[in-house]
Amino acid sequence: MPQPIVLFDGVCNLCNASVQFIITRDKNKRFRFAPRQSDTARDLMRSHGLDPDRDDTIALIQNGRLHLRSTATLHIAHQLCWPWPVLFVLILVPPFLRDWAYNRIAANRYRWFGKSEACTVPREDVRDRFLS
Repeated sequence: MPQPIVLFDGVCNLCNASVQFIITRDKNKRFRFAPRQSDTARDLMRSHGLDPDRDDTIALIQNGRLHLRSTATLHIAHQLCWPWPVLFVLILVPPFLRDWAYNRIAANRYRWFGKSEACTVPREDVRDRFLS
């Protein structure tokens, strides 16, 4: 079974912090990562019908399925070490409610958390988990 792939905004400070959060709590090293600005991520987005110029959402590709926004974050949390899988119960909340909160944060992420000039280079000890 292929590893799940997280596509994230590589210049967003919040997104980079989220990737580090996942790496620290992904004890089984399930997840692979690709910044959305990379050719690899852009190709994956196109192959799943997602506009590669859209940068307002995290994406999770797992078992051939594409998950976006809050659904992606909940599927990621479900696979992390305890206590994060407990959050998966929020999948029962209708997506339009979950995504309302997600979209508010996504729309303001650069203003609230900042933006880098270029994609952050992964640490040497986790570089093999990044696709580009």
